[in-house]
Amino acid sequence: MHVASPPIPVYPLQPDETGNTQFRLYTYQGNLPDQADLLIPHRKDHYLLVFIRRAGSRQWIDTTPYVLRDNTIYFSGPNQVIVKEGMHQLWSTGIAFTNEFLSLQENAFLSQLSLLQNPQNGHELPLAEADVRFVEAQLANITAEYHRPGDWQQRMLSAHLTVLLTYLSRLYTAQFRDTPPSADKLLLKTFQATIDACFRERHEVSDYASLLNLSAGYLGEVVKQQSGKPAIKHIHERIVLEARRLLFHTNDSLKEIAFDLGFSDASYFSRFFKRETGLTPADYRHNSRKMYQ
Repeated sequence: MHVASPPIPVYPLQPDETGNTQFRLYTYQGNLPDQADLLIPHRKDHYLLVFIRRAGSRQWIDTTPYVLRDNTIYFSGPNQVIVKEGMHQLWSTGIAFTNEFLSLQENAFLSQLSLLQNPQNGHELPLAEADVRFVEAQLANITAEYHRPGDWQQRMLSAHLTVLLTYLSRLYTAQFRDTPPSADKLLLKTFQATIDACFRERHEVSDYASLLNLSAGYLGEVVKQQSGKPAIKHIHERIVLEARRLLFHTNDSLKEIAFDLGFSDASYFSRFFKRETGLTPADYRHNSRKMYQ
């Protein structure tokens, strides 16, 4: 009898002695990572940005491995699957913040930054020497404010974080050669964000057009023009991404994964996955885990 594996856990932001439930600072000075997190696929319900000064271990974000490099920024968003490997000493500073933190009036601008929107799905940002100096200075400001409670603390943290994330977003756009967003580009991002929120229940372009108060034809035209691929392809790619995550990180059966992703029939899901990836779900699970080992 098949026993379903437990769902991938979602870790909330745990406040430290400051009691802040929306923002947290992590500092490692040669510490070893928490063994409880090692080799456990998990998601976070918040954003995490880490400046690695020195490390050597590997971690996975979704199905991509990253060997942590010195003087490099790593970042992830809510609900991405993370797996930490290794017990190497770590010198780093990390900043975690929630969607609630971004929804504060003084932080509304931050959610529009390319680093947080991450249109290129990148998670690694190497820093030049001048960038390292700038980032270190901003992290020092944030650290000082983090340990200075008072009425102005939240605004000061927001101000310093805005400077840091704006600077890193400029580096991000240079690295990934992105362009300033037009109205049509913003519509594409809104469409992609809506897919991210609804892909389990909604599989048709018309569903999203209705949610965005647009005609399906207009939405499809803008999305194709801005991204070079049909709107339905964006929906299918998001479903496939989640399917890859579940096949890679859980032992759930094909039927369970199909149901989780909104398919009533496992055989139809299997045909869909093979059409989109060239592999059956079983072959993908076997090949990806073989690569992981």
